[in-house]
Amino acid sequence: MRIDKHPVLEEFEKGEVVEFTFDGKNMFGYEGEPIVAALQASGVKVHRHTTKTGEPRGVFCAIGRCTDCVMVVNGKPNVRTCVTPLEKGMQIETQYGIGTKE
Repeated sequence: MRIDKHPVLEEFEKGEVVEFTFDGKNMFGYEGEPIVAALQASGVKVHRHTTKTGEPRGVFCAIGRCTDCVMVVNGKPNVRTCVTPLEKGMQIETQYGIGTKE
């Protein structure tokens, strides 16, 4: 189940297969595709947990308008993974509130 056409980014160039980490696990995706596409293709549905109640959130709008897909990318929190292109070696982590799980 891979996202091939994005409603805002439209068709995007899929580069070579690259390795990245998600919560410390090695995964693979196509360079240049939205991070969320690589995660969805690998079965990842939860991107963050809310600050107040800890409820899981995943992709909602997929066009960069909401914050349900935000994750910690290369140590930076609140990155909208639906519009951020995947790059080789990225370190992607589930976001808990405003950062990573302690």
